[in-house]
Amino acid sequence: MSSTLHGKVVLITGGANGVGAQTARELRARGALLVLTDIDRTTLEATVAELGPEHTEGIVADVTDLTSMEAAVAQAVTRFGGVDAVVANAGIASYGSVLNTEPEAFYRLIDINVNGVFNTVRAALPALVERRGYVLVVSSVGAFVGAPSLASYTCSKAGVENFATSLRLEVAHLGVDVGSAHMSWIDTPMVRDAQSDLPAFREMLKSLPGPMSTVTTIDECGVAFAEGIAKRRRRVYCPEWVGVMRYLKPFLDNPISDLVMGKRSTAAIIAIDQQIASLGRSVSARFTEEAKAEEAKAEVGGPRSSDDR
Repeated sequence: MSSTLHGKVVLITGGANGVGAQTARELRARGALLVLTDIDRTTLEATVAELGPEHTEGIVADVTDLTSMEAAVAQAVTRFGGVDAVVANAGIASYGSVLNTEPEAFYRLIDINVNGVFNTVRAALPALVERRGYVLVVSSVGAFVGAPSLASYTCSKAGVENFATSLRLEVAHLGVDVGSAHMSWIDTPMVRDAQSDLPAFREMLKSLPGPMSTVTTIDECGVAFAEGIAKRRRRVYCPEWVGVMRYLKPFLDNPISDLVMGKRSTAAIIAIDQQIASLGRSVSARFTEEAKAEEAKAEVGGPRSSDDR
């Protein structure tokens, strides 16, 4: 795939809204053809209509189901003749300390954020090899820095960063390039849900030092992703300062840092857990409703569902 995106086919999981949809808008502005997968049919159809059905294929697919993703890739190849790039973007977050997080919420997050990346990449690789394409695995600054009350999320994002690194070595001889994307707080539904649900999270966010307390616009994130895909970058950072955290990781993971962070965050951890107990859930209301829908589908033998950021 050359540096130009005109006419290139890009498949994005979790493409109906949030970072996935904004990346799709930026790619379409640069002439790319789009394949968007999501479980939210209504929002997906609206996004496809916005981008133009003649340039965009919307597919209801479940990243936690390899067969579903294989069918989505096959549909993309049938519609546009192949796939040039894949953005493994679908993901969720959960709230609370390990002691208080609902175990099922943790398992579900790993299924979507980690297994979903594997299923997406595994399904798409044959098509990508054929076109010497590019994979962008969406990780986070959380891959570099642990955060209290976000153990499940940072665990998943560190995992997929290392997945991308291993994958890069495996497919380089096949002409496929692999990158990982790392963002701080982005103004997505996922972050807004946390701010709405948890006043203690809002206060903790405000207390973070320097740029770490800033919520970046989704427009900026979409531009960073589109440029990263066009240039087949090894790393995509949004904002750019996130890249510094990768090199600071050894200095942040030490007893002194633990002591400082522990003193700063203890009150917030306790408050967040109390607020989660009051909510009666450790994920946003959107994800709770989708989990119920998943259970209902399972009872009647229907397809499982997943979530997007």
